[in-house]
Amino acid sequence: MLIEIKNLKKSYSLGESEIPVIHGINLYIEKNEYVAIMGPSGSGKSTLMNILGCLDTASSGHYYLNNIDVNTLDDDALSLTRNREIGFIFQNFNLLPRLNAIQNVELPLVYAGIPGIERREKALKALERVGLSDRLHHKPSELSGGQRQRVAIARALVTNPGILLADEPTGALDSKTGVEIMRLFDELHKEGNTIILITHEQEIADYAHRNIYLKDGMIHSDKPNLKRKQLS
Repeated sequence: MLIEIKNLKKSYSLGESEIPVIHGINLYIEKNEYVAIMGPSGSGKSTLMNILGCLDTASSGHYYLNNIDVNTLDDDALSLTRNREIGFIFQNFNLLPRLNAIQNVELPLVYAGIPGIERREKALKALERVGLSDRLHHKPSELSGGQRQRVAIARALVTNPGILLADEPTGALDSKTGVEIMRLFDELHKEGNTIILITHEQEIADYAHRNIYLKDGMIHSDKPNLKRKQLS
């Protein structure tokens, strides 16, 4: 089991009050699954994403990642787990504007202490994988939205993580470019990557093999997507 969540709860403090956001979720995700987590604003999907990505920890319950209880990890161990196990892809790309494409992709490897030559080779392969080997030295301002998202995906892939966690990955893109990015996710899934999409758009969730719908901090439905969109 890649991910196992048991009776997970999360609350935030507001003055003397506790505001519950997630109410006892149980969830299992196997290696090489392609999952979309949906829900309206306030449903808890962003909080769940942060916990899945080891950016936050639960108030109670358990989150096991590769059989390790994440709640028992200290900050250094959490940081190491994020860098090794999870590739993040964000709606607004989160690229550093002063760095070119290959330098942006190298960043996780810099934090991991990978030597320069090896770092450059890995970043080059990741950019080749997303079809951007001709844009290595372009800065984000010199790239289209779709190209910037491909750089972000290459950056997520460069550490060879077990999970790609994508938060509204097409939210800043036009519909045609969005389909191109979803086609890339489809290819990455076929290559063995575990993909978790966080989205409020049913149209994007329709590409995944499994749809989980959150409502009021609880799993309202969790079912296979039998009518998933096919990409040629």
